[in-house]
Amino acid sequence: MEERKLVDEQTMRRMLMRLSHEIIEKNEHIDELYLVGIKRRGYPLAQRIQANIEQYSDIKAYLGQLDITLYRDDLEERFDSPQVTGSELPFDVTAKHIILIDDVLYTGRTARAAMDALIEHGRPATIQLCVLVDRGHRELPISANYVGKNIPTSREEFVSVRVEEIDGINEITVSRKHNH
Repeated sequence: MEERKLVDEQTMRRMLMRLSHEIIEKNEHIDELYLVGIKRRGYPLAQRIQANIEQYSDIKAYLGQLDITLYRDDLEERFDSPQVTGSELPFDVTAKHIILIDDVLYTGRTARAAMDALIEHGRPATIQLCVLVDRGHRELPISANYVGKNIPTSREEFVSVRVEEIDGINEITVSRKHNH
C-alpha cells in the first residue's frame, strides 16, 4: 500500500488548537463541558483538546472515554470476538453538555454507536461531535460540529490518524487499498 502523509505533527497540533478555540467560542456561555473521546484514538485527541480549553478559557472541561465496540451495527462483519476495553465516564452524563471526539468521520456509524452508548448512561442536555478528519461517504445523516480537516477520499482509500500515545507519532496519512 502506498501511503501519502497529508498532515505532519506541527499541522496536527495547529488543527487541534483551532478545534479547541472553535469549541470555546461555540460554548462560551457554558461553565462546564464534558469531553468524551471515542476509543481508541479519539481519547488522546480529547486529552489534548481538554488541555487547550482549560488553558485558553474559563470553561472547566471534564474528560471521559467511550468504548463503542458492542454498539456497532456492523459488529458481525468486523470481529469474530470483539475486544471490549470498557468505557470510563467519571461523571453522570445526564443534563450535561457532551462533546464526542473521534479521529475520523466516515460512514457515521461510529458516531451513531457512540451516541447510543452515551445515552445508555443518561440523557445529555446536548451532544456535539468533533472530528480531526471528515473523509465523506456518509451512510447515516450525521455531521460533525467541529472538523479539523475535510479530506475527500474514495472508498478504496484508507485514512490513518496516528497519535503519539498509541502509535509513537502524530500524523495523518492516506493510503490506497490494493486489490490482489
